[in-house]
Amino acid sequence: MHLRDGLEPHATVRQRYDHMVAGGAVARDAAQERVVERLDRLIRELGEKRVARKSSALGWLFAKRREKQAAIRGLYVHGGVGRGKTMLMDMFFELVPAKRKRRVHFNDFMADVHDRIQKHRAARKAGAVKEDDPIPPVARQLAEEAWVLCFDEFSVTDIADAMILSRLFSALFANGVVLVATSNVAPRDLYRDGLNRQLFLPFVDLLARNAEIVALDSETDYRQEKIARIPVYLTPDDEAATRAMDEAWAAISQGRENSQEIALKGRTITVRRASGRAARFSFSELCDAPLGARDFLALAERYDTIFVEHVPILDQTRRNATKRFILLIDTLYDRKKRLFMSAAAMPDNLYAGRAGVVEAFEFDRTASRLMEMQSKDWLDGWVGRFGNAPSRDVEAAASGP
Repeated sequence: MHLRDGLEPHATVRQRYDHMVAGGAVARDAAQERVVERLDRLIRELGEKRVARKSSALGWLFAKRREKQAAIRGLYVHGGVGRGKTMLMDMFFELVPAKRKRRVHFNDFMADVHDRIQKHRAARKAGAVKEDDPIPPVARQLAEEAWVLCFDEFSVTDIADAMILSRLFSALFANGVVLVATSNVAPRDLYRDGLNRQLFLPFVDLLARNAEIVALDSETDYRQEKIARIPVYLTPDDEAATRAMDEAWAAISQGRENSQEIALKGRTITVRRASGRAARFSFSELCDAPLGARDFLALAERYDTIFVEHVPILDQTRRNATKRFILLIDTLYDRKKRLFMSAAAMPDNLYAGRAGVVEAFEFDRTASRLMEMQSKDWLDGWVGRFGNAPSRDVEAAASGP
């Protein structure tokens, strides 16, 4: 076990959780404790299976023959934003006794799957492989690399993903893969209102057979409690604004952040600071870089909360950056995302270019949207979609500094 974040090494999720409670890092929560029990039970089952496989020289020879009767049901934990799902997944992944384990964002996993399918088809066309159907060999490759597969933020929005999930995971489960996932939605609500959803529904049944479905239905949204008092639009862009942005980011990320890459049509978007469904950017990273509508749509699909800091006063001398900023706000607004922003001025004064130019006209709409995205109605609506109802202190957050 690794010593991390000042925590002593522990053998179980329960021990780690109790240690964090004792240290004041988290508050004891009955709903979280129910998930803790199930994660520890799964760790024991995985450990017993690993020992059984290694207990004799013939273990691997007969492993596949025993697979069906020894199959382990995984776990699918769903609940609103801020309930502690990612924290519990962190504990499980660190403690689970499996060398071949993988934790990955679901969208990145599916991008990898589609790449492997494409490579198999190219190899089949070249005569290098014999199987016409790419799903079985791709599933075997994935199972050989990891027999414990963990997804944080499991979601399905892409029709190309939805149409192959049932066959892909049937093959993965047949190869002994154990799935552990967290999600904001119950399985029955995955790919809701998606095109040809009836073709996706067999995956929901498959998931229920191979993973225990657990609702993390805590009444408390711990992250919302912490950030409710923090304004979402900060100006002027000074040290106090930076401290407030850092405070909001710390509450949302809970000290856990990493860099991520989003695959997009043969290239990648690098996100230097990400945590779950939140990402943090400077204005320059998003608006001085050669990004466009497709890039901003990909970010809005991946993240529910976006931080943009150090937005300067804009004018016609920064025309390209201004156009990108307008497009960025339009995208986040249309997809009902939560925006934390530090800027050099209030929305109405952010554009100082000549009146009558196209950007000046378009920025009127942007300023209006930035004002609306600070409103109590907007923040209440966001939490209603992605998390628990906010505390009454959210009104202070909506009012700005």
